[in-house]
Amino acid sequence: MDTQTASQALSALAQETRLEVFRTLVQEGPSGLPAGQIAVRLGVLPATLSFHLSQLERAGLLHSRRQSRQIYYAADYEGMRRLLAFLTEDCCRGRPEICAGLFDELEPTCPPPSEEVTP
Repeated sequence: MDTQTASQALSALAQETRLEVFRTLVQEGPSGLPAGQIAVRLGVLPATLSFHLSQLERAGLLHSRRQSRQIYYAADYEGMRRLLAFLTEDCCRGRPEICAGLFDELEPTCPPPSEEVTP
């Protein structure tokens, strides 16, 4: 990941509603949620939510799929991994032991990179 892409992703997350949307979808898992359900859960108007979802998708943090008449949104776990890797690469000037264990507690809850999404 380059600096510009990382900056775009971080900028997308630097807004309260978008951060809530992203965290909700990360917690939901690879199957994601329909846009309407996200709006209800977070108490956000559909038009406002649509804007925020498009910002997160453009930043590579979400992906969408159409299922019948609904659009489902899910966290892009690979995009999240790339951002986290960018933020922690070259950790501590060659002293990786300082960063050791940083993500250990996340591993059991994160789906593997190759996990296929089926609704």
